[in-house]
Amino acid sequence: MAIIATRIDGRLIHGQVANLWTTKLNITRIMVVDNEVVNSDIEKAGLKLATPAGVKLSILTVEKAAANILAGKYDSQRLLIVAKKPDRFLGLVEHGVDLKEVNVGNMSHSPETRSVTQSINVVDEDIRVFDELNAKGVNLIAQMVPGDTAKPFLPLLDKVR
Repeated sequence: MAIIATRIDGRLIHGQVANLWTTKLNITRIMVVDNEVVNSDIEKAGLKLATPAGVKLSILTVEKAAANILAGKYDSQRLLIVAKKPDRFLGLVEHGVDLKEVNVGNMSHSPETRSVTQSINVVDEDIRVFDELNAKGVNLIAQMVPGDTAKPFLPLLDKVR
């Protein structure tokens, strides 16, 4: 399988993903997995503009992303999967995609969220999904940029339970 990294980031493709992670990991394709973004021409156009030159972009539903990965369509590429919320990754796992690790990078603050770290904010449903990912054997880490040390995410999450 060609999945090099996975990242939850509410901003999807932006400076950290486009420049730091893509360069550090020598990514050849960024896959955005989001059932809503797939239907938004404006969001898709913005993501295309933010994707670094020479890097391919796929914007897919959870189902289509899982099907393409399982069919081996990206086996010769270095794939970074990015999604806004953890439920997208749970969907991939439930469709049979073997994810070893998910990096929880940035989840935006809103009136409904509780702060886990300065850049990670969750609602109860996110906590449930993280617990389910963990139960399915997915290692959850928090790492903003490649130069930071990856920290186990669940102990951070325990602060807001």
